Amino acid sequence: MEHFNTGNNRIKVAESAGFCFGVKRAVGMAEEVAAKAPEGRTVYTMGPLIHNQTAIEELEQKNIYQIDHLQQAEPGSTVIIRSHGAGRAFYEQAKAYGVELVDATCPFVEKIHKLVAETDRQVLIVGNRDHPEVQGIAGWCKGEALIADSKEAVQKLLQERDASGHEQERRALFVVAQTTIRQAMLEEVLTAIDGYGKTHAPYEVELHNTICSATSKRQEECRALAEKCDAMVVIGDQHSSNSRKLFEIAKKYCNRCFFVEKTTDLPLQEILNCNKIGVATGASTPDSTIKEVIANMSDATLENKELTMDDLMEDIDKSLRLPRSGEIVTGKVHQVNENEVIVNLGCKKDGILPIGEVSLEEGQTLADVFKADDEVQAKVIKTDDDGGLLLSKKKLEISANWNDIVKAYEDKTNLEVKVTRTVNGGVIAEYKEVSGFIPLSQLSDHYVENAEEFVGQTMEVKVSRVDQRRNRAVFSHKMFLAEEKEKLIAEIWEKLNEGDVVEGTVMRFTDYGAFVDIGGIDGLLHISEISWGKLKHPQEVLSIGQKINVKVLSMNAEKGKISLGLKQNTPEPWTVIDEKYEVGQVIEGKVVQIKEYGAFVELEPGLDGLVHISEVAHKRVGNINDELEVGQIVNAKILEIDKDRRRISLSIRETLDAPGAEEAPAEEAPAAEEPAEEAPVAEAPVEEAPAEEAPAEEAAEEQAE
Repeated sequence: MEHFNTGNNRIKVAESAGFCFGVKRAVGMAEEVAAKAPEGRTVYTMGPLIHNQTAIEELEQKNIYQIDHLQQAEPGSTVIIRSHGAGRAFYEQAKAYGVELVDATCPFVEKIHKLVAETDRQVLIVGNRDHPEVQGIAGWCKGEALIADSKEAVQKLLQERDASGHEQERRALFVVAQTTIRQAMLEEVLTAIDGYGKTHAPYEVELHNTICSATSKRQEECRALAEKCDAMVVIGDQHSSNSRKLFEIAKKYCNRCFFVEKTTDLPLQEILNCNKIGVATGASTPDSTIKEVIANMSDATLENKELTMDDLMEDIDKSLRLPRSGEIVTGKVHQVNENEVIVNLGCKKDGILPIGEVSLEEGQTLADVFKADDEVQAKVIKTDDDGGLLLSKKKLEISANWNDIVKAYEDKTNLEVKVTRTVNGGVIAEYKEVSGFIPLSQLSDHYVENAEEFVGQTMEVKVSRVDQRRNRAVFSHKMFLAEEKEKLIAEIWEKLNEGDVVEGTVMRFTDYGAFVDIGGIDGLLHISEISWGKLKHPQEVLSIGQKINVKVLSMNAEKGKISLGLKQNTPEPWTVIDEKYEVGQVIEGKVVQIKEYGAFVELEPGLDGLVHISEVAHKRVGNINDELEVGQIVNAKILEIDKDRRRISLSIRETLDAPGAEEAPAEEAPAAEEPAEEAPVAEAPVEEAPAEEAPAEEAAEEQAE
């Protein structure tokens, strides 16, 4: 804006700097009310009138103070509703409390209030639920409003809405937006609604794009400035939503960005190093603050341009110093000979440009190409103490090469360079005829102890810094690798879906599972998802470096987490039990657990059967540990398969030879001779049966688990 005159063409101010229409209107109304109020009468604003501490302090000097609750104002006093607006209930509370209201709600916000108050549809407000404008809009809805500021938030709201039974209602949404949000946020939420509708029942959306055009314009101006400037200064209060959004935009398009609330926040030393400085301001930033900040920057940058004795000494040093080999120099043609051109370089020795270092067309001479006083740019290829400086024009493809480097820096694209030698702290790498420096920390995405291993290698790099005036460029292979990894990860996230089966490599173990690399992203294979059987540690079935096929169980892009499953690649044993097992079949299994009432034998991972203590041997077994031990391989016969209760009964006894025929009568003889005395013994097992059945029931429950 014209009234923000910088007096310095290095500083460019956004056209829409200063208060927006709604804020300017609210401040004007408050000042007018305070001016007409009886002497000593305080005027109140419900919440901060604007999100700027400096402006609030200026209002307090005019006897305008902020309150957070109506009860903080005296009955009969004047309370101003700020530009953000308030809900319907607040007006009713104010009337009951007996205060006089002055409504300074921004007309654009008031329009939203009317829209949501008149609709019978489910209202969705796109914005920050903690922002006072959004809270005010929600207060005018007929029912409870949905509020979302991201695709994740709106999807969660719709899922909760469907789960609570609202899916039976008409699936229609009435969508409005907080006036100060970015258009990108609104589009993100709308896309998420559409995507949700494709996987569920679709929603009918009635959209009212209520983003303030002044907000959009202010954000677009900030973006345009940030793209052109070396530094961006955003002036605003930390609590101002629209100021923070401007700072986010500036950071996206400019490497040096500063958020300042007042002059003392200015990093003048950093700003002095920038040639072009852009200034954007929040909608609630006072003109006085903007002018003060700009004035301080203007004074500092102008003072910095004054010629000092140090500058003069630096110029003298430059004239005495001879350019080094490899430097690009600019001079004026002093003399043209048959075999060489003498170039005045502004130092104590002239440059000599031999005919062999100039690209001439057939039949051309040096005199055809060079004239006295022509400006010449060349590369120093040799310096000697006695003669002049040997120059090369042929190698001055360098200028085009520099253009490539500058363009790569500005566009954040890649260059291919060759590492030629090591130096202190890193290596020298060449892009065609330009030498650049790669710091040791930027050679790789892991720690580099010896840079020698990189000499002779060709690698892709990002240009992290350019100083063409000093013929300096700094490259980073690490930045290139990081970007490639981000692309790879983004590509994987884009292509990967829940339910996909992919190949992965086991990378490391924890007590609760294994981390598996699935092509650039690590997913967690929880121990419970490795096998249908129970494991104490993943190492029981996996090893580091092992290739396995895993199934994607769930994905959380926001948290960057992927859950994997291995056991899902094979059928759950109980679902195919009829295909492999039948009653009467003798199986080989491993004893995995021993209880007082029996032993559990694993037929296969996830499928155990119970050998009751009575089925261990032909004899009566008092302590099962005397007969079996964990880990023992046994043969057992399937007595029963109960698929409904998921229980398998086994018998080891049935696989063993029965006792000899002559032994049986010897044991039964006493019972035959003394039937009367043995009757209680015959009843004893009947009395013990309940005690055995209880553990058996418990065993069956464990088996089902």
